[in-house]
Amino acid sequence: MSYLEIACKAAKEAGRMIRSRAGGELAAEEKSSSFDVVTEFDKKAEQLIRASILEAYPDHAFLGEEETYHSSRPLHEVLEAAVDVPFLWIVDPIDGTTNFVHGIPGFTVSIGLACKGELVLGVVYDPSRDELFWAEQGKGAYLNGNPIKVSAAEHTAECVIATGFMPAYRELNIPSLASFGKQFRGIRVLGSAALHMAYVACGRLGAFWQYGLNAWDLAGGVVLVREAGGMVTDIGGGEFGLSVQHIICSNGKVHPAMISCLKQNVQ
Repeated sequence: MSYLEIACKAAKEAGRMIRSRAGGELAAEEKSSSFDVVTEFDKKAEQLIRASILEAYPDHAFLGEEETYHSSRPLHEVLEAAVDVPFLWIVDPIDGTTNFVHGIPGFTVSIGLACKGELVLGVVYDPSRDELFWAEQGKGAYLNGNPIKVSAAEHTAECVIATGFMPAYRELNIPSLASFGKQFRGIRVLGSAALHMAYVACGRLGAFWQYGLNAWDLAGGVVLVREAGGMVTDIGGGEFGLSVQHIICSNGKVHPAMISCLKQNVQ
């Protein structure tokens, strides 16, 4: 199987397991705070994906959210070293665990592949809607086998945009809503960064911004957006890299307006 086939297969298998338990009785443990939770199914899904990938490619490296949380090695060191790693799989087994715990649709499986620090493949699976998004560098982006493109909207008033609220950054996010609300058609919070990025890639959203994300939140979505014709940068419009935590992704046409609004917010 190709890298893409392995990633899609692992995402769907993990997604089916997750979906079977969504809305049921779940034991959620706190991680860094009461806002940051994990369930046994985050761990089981990550183990399933890890086993699938490493069985096919035992010499590849693997970076999973849950495994990393319990690691003694700081994440920034892992990402700095990634520029020398030929193949690094970056996985969020359930992006949107809070949605999952509360029985709310909008949780996803996110898988990205980086080659020497550059993301070259992304897969995002939404088990609630059975929607599988995937993209490979230079080969376009797809939803359930059909090509997708970012929104063609040229004006902010034509766009619905989205964000997410990481607890440590709420004081930055909330004032941003006033700036964006004056220009854009609407703002949504779906609860999964990977889903937001997939929706930018297929044109449902015009743009997405968020503070305080990690590589596993973004790895599945970056290639999707780029291959669908969109743009991904840091909050100030700088180049995206695996260590970037504050991002904007958009159809490209409304990107300058996004940057302008956020700059006004921090001044």
